[in-house]
Amino acid sequence: MTSAIERPKRGGKRPGAGRPKRPHQHDAPHRRRPSLSPKHPVHVVLRTAAWVPWLRRGVVYRALRRVLERYLGRTAFRVIHVSIQKNHLHLLVEAGDRRALTAGMQSFAINAARALNACDGRTGQVFAYRYHATQIRTPWHARHALAYVLNNWRRHRQDVASARTLAAKLDPYASGLAFAGWAQRPRFATPAGYKPLPVSAPMTALLAFDWQRFGLIDLHETPGPLH
Repeated sequence: MTSAIERPKRGGKRPGAGRPKRPHQHDAPHRRRPSLSPKHPVHVVLRTAAWVPWLRRGVVYRALRRVLERYLGRTAFRVIHVSIQKNHLHLLVEAGDRRALTAGMQSFAINAARALNACDGRTGQVFAYRYHATQIRTPWHARHALAYVLNNWRRHRQDVASARTLAAKLDPYASGLAFAGWAQRPRFATPAGYKPLPVSAPMTALLAFDWQRFGLIDLHETPGPLH
């Protein structure tokens, strides 16, 4: 009597199965994002794909400025501050809840991608990953996020990139002109024809005034990443 041939089972976990992970992957995990209180602002990072030209260009600044204008006057989703770096954007946003944040960021990413593609006459993917979002829950964290976003050019050494940037007190590619919490408040000179990035005034206590418990922000402060 011969024994029945055992057939391989279907399904189940197999070694090496699935999409291989890329080295230094920055993509946010594809899981349900946590609930969000309207009292908690959010620090958002959007990174561009490797083939997208640098963002710190006048044509890109003007394009993103037009995109930001679309979000002025909203209550469910507000962009409070923004910083344009070579290959990523930092945003401090306020949203009514998790759904408002998701919808607002999806809208912003789509509009920004279209605007960036139009700058270079190209089509296709612009942002390499899903946006990375960190909720701000304490006054200290709020102050750190403000300094990190508005002075981010100093972390990337863009403040010493040219004689023009060496003379600048604020990042021309960020919304520092709209910020009233600088420790030094000289009269900031702006080049002729320069229009600041349009952002909304904060409505959360954390970004409006609670952060000041830990002191105003120095123009040359360069905070490190949170651990």
